[in-house]
Amino acid sequence: MKNLKLYLVSLLIFFSYFSTMSQEKGDNKQKSPINTALNGFQFRSIGPAFMSGRISDIAIDPNNENIWYVAVSSGGTWKTENAGTTWQPLTDNQPFFATGCITIDPNNSASIWLGTGENVAGRHIGIGHGIYHSLDGGKTWKDMGLKKSEHLSKIIIHPDNSDIIWVASQGPLWSSGGERGLFKSTDGGKTWKNNLEINEWTGVTDLVIDPTNPDILYAASWQRHRNVAGLIDGGPGTALYKSKDGGDTWFKINKGLPRSNMGKIGLAISPINPTVLYAAIELDRREGAVYRTSNSGGSWTKMSNTVSGGTGPHYYQELVASPHEFDKIYLMNVRVLVSDDGGKNFYQMKESQKHSDNHSLTFKQNDPNYMLIGTDGGIYESFDNSKNWKYVSNLPLTQFYKLAVDDAEPFYNIYGGTQDNNTQGGPSRTFKRNGISNDDWYVVLGGDGHQPATEPGNPDIMYAQSQQGYINRIDRTSGEAVNIRPHEGIDEPYERFNWDAPILVSQHDPKRLYFGTQRVWRSENRGDSWSTISSDLTKNEERLSLPIMGRVQSFDNALDVYAMSTYNTITSLSESKTNENVLYAGTDDGIIQYTRDGGDNWSKMTVDELPEVPTSAFVNDIKVDLHDDNIAYVALDNHKFGDYSPYLYKTINGGKKWKPIVNGLPDGTLVWRLVQDHVNPNLLFLGTEYGVYVSLNQGDKWHKFSNGLPTISIRDLAIQKRENDLVLATFGRSFYVLDDYSPLRDMTEDNLNKEAFLFSTRKALQYNQIMGGSGSSGGSTYVAENPKYGATITYHLSETPHVSLKEKRQKMERKLKDSDIPFPGWEALDREISEAKVEAILMITDSNGNLVDQISGPLRKGTHRVTWSLRTSKSTTVNVAQSSSSRGRWGRRSGGMVSPVDPGLYQVTLYKRVGGNLTKLSDPVSLEVERIRENVLTNPNADKHKEYSIALAELTTSINKSSHVFMKAMARVATYERNLNQVKNNKEELTRSVYKLREKMIALDREFTGSAAKAEIGEKDRLNLMDRLMKARGGWYPNSYGPTELHMQSFEIAQQMYERSKPKINEFIKEVNKLGKLLEDAGGPIFLD
Repeated sequence: MKNLKLYLVSLLIFFSYFSTMSQEKGDNKQKSPINTALNGFQFRSIGPAFMSGRISDIAIDPNNENIWYVAVSSGGTWKTENAGTTWQPLTDNQPFFATGCITIDPNNSASIWLGTGENVAGRHIGIGHGIYHSLDGGKTWKDMGLKKSEHLSKIIIHPDNSDIIWVASQGPLWSSGGERGLFKSTDGGKTWKNNLEINEWTGVTDLVIDPTNPDILYAASWQRHRNVAGLIDGGPGTALYKSKDGGDTWFKINKGLPRSNMGKIGLAISPINPTVLYAAIELDRREGAVYRTSNSGGSWTKMSNTVSGGTGPHYYQELVASPHEFDKIYLMNVRVLVSDDGGKNFYQMKESQKHSDNHSLTFKQNDPNYMLIGTDGGIYESFDNSKNWKYVSNLPLTQFYKLAVDDAEPFYNIYGGTQDNNTQGGPSRTFKRNGISNDDWYVVLGGDGHQPATEPGNPDIMYAQSQQGYINRIDRTSGEAVNIRPHEGIDEPYERFNWDAPILVSQHDPKRLYFGTQRVWRSENRGDSWSTISSDLTKNEERLSLPIMGRVQSFDNALDVYAMSTYNTITSLSESKTNENVLYAGTDDGIIQYTRDGGDNWSKMTVDELPEVPTSAFVNDIKVDLHDDNIAYVALDNHKFGDYSPYLYKTINGGKKWKPIVNGLPDGTLVWRLVQDHVNPNLLFLGTEYGVYVSLNQGDKWHKFSNGLPTISIRDLAIQKRENDLVLATFGRSFYVLDDYSPLRDMTEDNLNKEAFLFSTRKALQYNQIMGGSGSSGGSTYVAENPKYGATITYHLSETPHVSLKEKRQKMERKLKDSDIPFPGWEALDREISEAKVEAILMITDSNGNLVDQISGPLRKGTHRVTWSLRTSKSTTVNVAQSSSSRGRWGRRSGGMVSPVDPGLYQVTLYKRVGGNLTKLSDPVSLEVERIRENVLTNPNADKHKEYSIALAELTTSINKSSHVFMKAMARVATYERNLNQVKNNKEELTRSVYKLREKMIALDREFTGSAAKAEIGEKDRLNLMDRLMKARGGWYPNSYGPTELHMQSFEIAQQMYERSKPKINEFIKEVNKLGKLLEDAGGPIFLD
């Protein structure tokens, strides 16, 4: 008994403890509503798609060749069901954005296998998160493992057994180990076995299967390693292999192949004669050759010294054998190389009006003239065997490295440097109703674009650069570019420019520029001349003396630095806004330097002096606080050594001591760039490898802030200060904008815990939107959204003020899970149906307190944004029983005459409406409306417009009232006619009266609305009363010029016509009512309106 009591006491303590813990967790959630509030903001995609992005692989559904699946190198996976007319992204909510290969199951075209991680070895590629499978054509995905592979390059499904899958895994590029080799599954991907494991640096890059015998496969391995300083692109692990038992065992097939180190190999098998294979092999120093076997790999014959060029074979080398013509092969390259004789001779494929840098080529089964190719600039189709190319111009996949915004009015421009797609510029919004089209974008400078910059206060001047620091000053008025790249003096060491060299326009003098090499350069005249303000701020190492692939390598090994960024360079610069002498510089070799005297003296620290930072970390970004020059932030990146941890630090004492500020950042989320709000010093935004984060307390806590974004790398972000917009440069999904983030400045826990909080609003721009495009350019036309026209108003509710009866019942039923659900009863269900709608209401008043408009919004917990259209209405009439049958040729009657509000100051107040109660929730906040785009011409009748609109509203009200009673009377006459058979007395006389009244009705209707017969066939008719009224009110709205003398004349005529018609209408209605009484008295039915 004693033991039982002890047990019960222990049990009571146990449940009491967990109940308390559960309550504390719930309380914490209630006390910290920030994450819920942040969900009320949404980023807007603005494109562009006029130059797309890098494509890894394309698969065409053999059962429906209008269906394509596209593995985008760093933009997710996309699908079209209409041959590229429209697209849908398939993986926006998955944990990855980089993809390398995609395969359709030959036994089931709805079964799609996707390999993540890019399949090249470039300096800027994204890693993957394993292999994924969809059974419904890409609608949903299941993670199938191989999480440590990082780069999958080929997937093959057994042609007769979908449970057998082979996967070529290149393995990690930046580090050793991981899951690399040739993996096979015999249970549909539930388990995997690595059947070709070579060494810690070697994976499998290519794989082909004999179409006549699925037990025979061929594989190409690839030994490679890249870090921040160099690339080893080959080694003894690279080889060709063959399997005769379905990939369970493998043996080398190297007879006739070169004995030197081999690099990346592209492998192809002839679909026409599978005993013939081709191999494009990279050799030492970016040389190479194409080999051919005609005996299934028994021996190889060198055909030519052909190899992919450009940035290097590691970036291309995909080899494709034509399914239509024997011995015709295509080698992916800057420009595709084609051989018609098995590799002996190559020529360049015709690529007029097409982007370079080709990575994938797909054919259709029965059309030898059709080619579908994936490039660094997107997708192209040819229907005539490469003579001409059609660009797929509706995929916004541009990879932007960096961005800049100007302060052009009324809409600012965004500039971005891209991977292989130039430096591009375009508007943040347009006047067009349909949005931002590809035609709104333009190329500012060619090459790979990198960090641009703009001059504050002067949108006519901007700076753009191509790779390796080729900086140019652009005059936007003429489009002219002037090269302003600084260079070393005589007898000085060569100047080292990072691939993405940093440029900075001073916040103190817009003519002053800073530029980084291994030194800091300053110009006082926009780059016309330069001087250095530092010595070499880097480690100034010999990169070939640094370890790679586990050790310092022999010069004779497969070293390649041709397409590398120059090493030991400055990567980031920052200037204090409060003290022009305070500058910071960060380098690619792990050094932070700062000066407090304009560059005369520099203080140095290596990044390993920061807490838990490896010495190899790269300085991605460094920023001096905008409000306090003792505060600075640094974002570090060690991913090029296989470390994806977030390294973000802050100093509050001028760089003497730094602390990590990574609370809230998930492991594996490397950080790219940080920006600070120019008003609230506590508000920070962070661009990371997987979205945006925001801090409301200067980095002490970060919150995911990516609503509206796909999973994507945010390489840069910038604030447009006038508009309070946050602009993102993504690496694979073009640009995104968060319009007016200013409510975040007041997003404190105190404000969020109030019942309701109405945030301040930015100035609203009033203008007339114009038609964009032709409206008939087809479904493939790409257009990005403008922000909603008008004033965006933001409010927050700490709780849902009212839960509907239906929601309460459904919540209770969800708790019952699998139990019986009790029937609530008919009365309860009727109460649910009849329950009044609840809503938030925003009242807008003018400076005199007059109500101008009211708009509705959600009345539930969280942050909400609604848009006021900057319009008001003068009440006229509304038809309470309006329907299509009640409109007739009199036209539809609305509740008022809508017109733009006058520019000026307004106030917004938040209310809630629950049941019949309207309750005020907030004090008013001010809202300014500014009219832009004034007309060249001034209306001489402008001073009469207010009186005119009042008179027009009164006349419209009178006419609508008369037309309403006339239409009711018309309906009565028709009803009389249909029910004459029920009249018992005086039938002959009443029949004559009904038809006489009917004739009068038709005559009146013709007088007011014109000839019905003419209208039936579209013949022109005289202007009737309703025509005149529409011309008086509709001929000038919604333009800002206002009604002209012509419109006013129409009003006067309409008024005269109405005065003539009104007595006739009144007399007709009296006769109708009188006749109805006579019909009822004669035994007819009672007529109800």
